[in-house]
Amino acid sequence: MIRTSFNDGWQTRRKVNFFAELVGPAAPFQPVDLPHDAMISEDRVPPDEGATIEGGAGAYFPGGAFEYRKTFFVSEELSGKRILFEFEGVYRDATVHINGAYAGQRPYGYSHFTVDADAYLRYGQDNEIRVEARAHQDSRWYTGAGIYRNVWMLTGETVRIAPDGLRVTTLEMEGERAVVEVATRLLNDSIALHSLDLTVGILDSSGNAVAQDTTRVTVLPNEYAMARSRVYLPEARRWDVDSPHLYSCSITLSKAGEVVDADSVTFGIRSLQLEPDRGLRINGRSIKLRGACIHHDNGPLGAATYARAEERRVQILKEAGFNAIRMSHHPMSKAMLDACDRHGMLVVDEAFDMWTSAKSSFDYSLHFPEWWERDVESMVAKDYNHPSVIMYSIGNEIPESGSAVGAAWGRKLAEKIRSVDSSRYVTNAINGHLAVMSELAAQREKLQKEEDGAGINTLMADEADPADGISASDLVTERTAESFSILDVAGMNYADSRYALDRDAFPNRITLGTESFPTRIDHTWRLVEQYSHVIGDFTWTGWDYLGEVGIGRPLHATSPDNSRGAIGAPFPYLLAGCGDIDITGHRRPASYYREIVFGLRTVPYIAVQPPETHGKTFIGSPWAWSGSIASWTWPGWESKPVTVEVYTDADEVELLLNGNRVGRASAGPDHRFRAHFDLPYEPGELCAVGYRKGVETGRCRLASAQGPVTLTAQADRPVLTTTLGDLGFVSLTLTDPQGTCWTGVDRPVCVEVSGTGDLIALGSADPQPVERFDAAECPTYDGRALAIVRPAAAGKIHIRATATGCEAAETTITVE
Repeated sequence: MIRTSFNDGWQTRRKVNFFAELVGPAAPFQPVDLPHDAMISEDRVPPDEGATIEGGAGAYFPGGAFEYRKTFFVSEELSGKRILFEFEGVYRDATVHINGAYAGQRPYGYSHFTVDADAYLRYGQDNEIRVEARAHQDSRWYTGAGIYRNVWMLTGETVRIAPDGLRVTTLEMEGERAVVEVATRLLNDSIALHSLDLTVGILDSSGNAVAQDTTRVTVLPNEYAMARSRVYLPEARRWDVDSPHLYSCSITLSKAGEVVDADSVTFGIRSLQLEPDRGLRINGRSIKLRGACIHHDNGPLGAATYARAEERRVQILKEAGFNAIRMSHHPMSKAMLDACDRHGMLVVDEAFDMWTSAKSSFDYSLHFPEWWERDVESMVAKDYNHPSVIMYSIGNEIPESGSAVGAAWGRKLAEKIRSVDSSRYVTNAINGHLAVMSELAAQREKLQKEEDGAGINTLMADEADPADGISASDLVTERTAESFSILDVAGMNYADSRYALDRDAFPNRITLGTESFPTRIDHTWRLVEQYSHVIGDFTWTGWDYLGEVGIGRPLHATSPDNSRGAIGAPFPYLLAGCGDIDITGHRRPASYYREIVFGLRTVPYIAVQPPETHGKTFIGSPWAWSGSIASWTWPGWESKPVTVEVYTDADEVELLLNGNRVGRASAGPDHRFRAHFDLPYEPGELCAVGYRKGVETGRCRLASAQGPVTLTAQADRPVLTTTLGDLGFVSLTLTDPQGTCWTGVDRPVCVEVSGTGDLIALGSADPQPVERFDAAECPTYDGRALAIVRPAAAGKIHIRATATGCEAAETTITVE
């Protein structure tokens, strides 16, 4: 079917009571273009003032119901054709009306779905489509609301290629030779029999034709037909994380020489193998998954899914050493899948965060029994042609997983996936502690007494090591045995204590750490490397996110005997604070530490704890880093003590301050890849030198910012396009004349955008901001902020940023 963007020209407002409008003025609609997050521009409110999205879980946004409308003209020429609208994602409980008539709905906020429009359209006239969505106490994180992903208008003949009807499968691989099957689902809604010619064409990444096949297909009236073509590639190039080669497959459907329909997809040729003694192999090569769990929001953009924002995240995560993403806890966007294909990032795509047992007051468990099969089919249809997808996860920390009924549900889900895609593996991210919660009376009583409502996160953070011990207990072993047995890969959250145990107890079990504490990556990764049946680890989280506020904030005790840190944070906290990378895309010290643990970085890395925390006892959760940043600029703290962290795989590290030796300490794997130094703060240059057996392995420097504060503006790319979903990201940084970031002199930055683009978001990594992201001014945080611009037409986008005491910073982006 012909696919046309349907993103422009929408209007939106909060859902209005129909009867209230009869007696009062109508609430105005505001113009918007999609994708659009209706919640991110709402004012956040404290819990006692009406926040309804589970308080801090939803970042204190008020939630609510929202409606969208669009007027569009349908030509008389389209009469008699099939017309559908495809929604890539509407959060949540979406209902669609066309010209006042109910046309369709989708309760799950992460599934793409289509709505048949033919019966409701008025040809040769204007038409109206309305979409309603609502978000209310239905999630444990920030979800956003509204039509947050792309919308498409699909038009086609009564005989046509079905949406998502083209699937490419690698059947055989031997040397450079590959056999590919192209399966095409054809629909015939007419009362006549149709015989058509179906032509398959395969192009390589350079656009060269490498294979072709033509076959005759007859489709009976009001039925469908599945056409399968075997295509042979004698010199096939493999898709891999290091060389993500992609092919394109085009389908042309014609009758009597006239094209009736056409479609195309990209795909990759690669093989997957899984064995306990050799782990996961891609194209015959063993690989360990260096994984990042991420949520779907894009920081300052909220939940709005722009293709460039998704690609930028994938690129930064890949550069930081990750080779796999677990989309938590819902299906990944099409745009991010495309980016993972292009950049060689492996994907574990997850279906649900809940099944029949609710985790929030009004979550998807209310619809799961009726809709789960359609949502699974939607996820697989979206993922099938993406070589990056290697595994489907049927759930995350499902409480039912420790029961017989829960295992039966898991079997239904796993078998449903296998029935529609047998080429990937199936996992389930099981939390052993949660799976036996009903048996842990004392812990359950403690959990119920929690005032902050953080639930399982609070209990796990209080007792991280005991929780790991519970995961290895006989009780968990027995209660989860069936749930694990139905899977190809046993996904385990915070259960690395099972890795050695399962090697002997379950010799055929293959394990994946689907979620782990970032502060324990050195311990966890050593186990991943040690055991062949453990194929990787996914940290919580690779990228910081909105909601679950404060689970990763660095807390310090006010007295030495205060050893417990709280989970969650009060208003106006916005961020979880546990990502290796912050919401603006800036890598935190934890990211470089992880890179060293992975064996991908040999140069030491220096991070400095804030001087005001010196001498205080750290009581943050297992998701919380120390609060250190890569800065030697602490104005006002001269001669005061400060703690310096040095991360390195070297045996020893020496610290120098302004050329003078501060000290030398052991480091490397035996010392958790880190060394600590206490010294008085003195501006200048800090240098860490790594040594292995007395030989220098590398050095890292931090310099203090000196001189006047300068504001700089740097675009991530000099040229943008008018292609759907493209964006420009402009980093705003306070620096000295040498380019060193001034981290101790934050000030408000105001941004003006002119020309052929618009400012659509502005923000920083401040975990508790009071400004909205749709404002034109925000304070920097640790000397940084980020402006995001959207191109509107070919030409030039001019960005001008100002800050108190600084000359204006300007940059220009070309739009082609």
